[in-house]
Amino acid sequence: MAEKAGGKGKNGKPHADPKEARVAVNNPETVLAIAGERNAHLKKLEGILELKASVTPEGFFFSGQDSEVDLAVNLIQQLVELVDRGENIFPGDLERAVKMLAANRNLRLEDLFRDQVKIAGRKHVIVPKTFRQKEYIEAIKANDIVFGIGPAGTGKTYLAMAMAVSALLQREVKRVVLCRPAVEAGEKLGFLPGDMAEKVNPYLRPLYDALHDMVDYDKAQEMVEKGQVEVAPLAFMRGRTLSNAFVILDEAQNTTSVQMKMLLTRLGRQSKCLITGDITQIDLPRGISSGLSEAMLLLKGIPGIHMVHFTEEDVIRHPLVSRIIEAYEKRDSEKKNAGGEKVFQHRNP
Repeated sequence: MAEKAGGKGKNGKPHADPKEARVAVNNPETVLAIAGERNAHLKKLEGILELKASVTPEGFFFSGQDSEVDLAVNLIQQLVELVDRGENIFPGDLERAVKMLAANRNLRLEDLFRDQVKIAGRKHVIVPKTFRQKEYIEAIKANDIVFGIGPAGTGKTYLAMAMAVSALLQREVKRVVLCRPAVEAGEKLGFLPGDMAEKVNPYLRPLYDALHDMVDYDKAQEMVEKGQVEVAPLAFMRGRTLSNAFVILDEAQNTTSVQMKMLLTRLGRQSKCLITGDITQIDLPRGISSGLSEAMLLLKGIPGIHMVHFTEEDVIRHPLVSRIIEAYEKRDSEKKNAGGEKVFQHRNP
């Protein structure tokens, strides 16, 4: 918590009197939405900014160091506008918003909500949670081939699915093709029970899960049965031309050079291709280079192809996921600097 007046900071010098500020909010429901149940959001804000925050009959009250209080007031005022407009505030939104505003005090959070992905049948529209996600959505709209590269939990596949299903339901494309390379953590398909369809199903399950989150189960099944949505291993794409389609290649870091070229050259007229992957999670056999890593170098700068590089700041899963990613990246960096075990790292071009 922030030091009270008369206390001393880390440098041993006395603090100035804490700054106090209030944000008036007329709607009690807005206050509850922002503060969270039992003020859970406010307590998190106190911990992040090291200030005191409370709910008052008039709205919100803050006390602490000048910069932290100013940031909190800016944040709450912007959240009030968003909530009054019907937007929902989720537990992880507050922490992400604080990080973004701390980096840029002139940031307008409402800019994130302008890129809404509307899908028929959903109660709520899908909106980007970070400005890199916003860049991703805008890139998909403006380019025929987009790479979404970064760690797990950054929304790469989910937003790709949202854009694909939205395009299908708005009849911008005739079908959605979802594929993944059948390589996972060193396991072999041959050791799995069942026929080929049963063998590959576990590898494609995440794509089915994302689809079912976009539309209800019956609608999803109907789309699959009619061939409007096709979910298949990457190997099944060979020899085809994918026209009037929205193609998503997930887990692209596990493609070989030949596989990546094969998919990219399948693209036909009126089609888009989204390629997602995490180059720190390559499960290919030793000695085989990643088709994603190669494509990132070969295709950089080509008009119509855009690459979006996500970081741990864009992780929208449990807040701990971001910290776990940071811990592993720190470990890998220390090993590399110490000349120990070689760790594959790829710098953003």
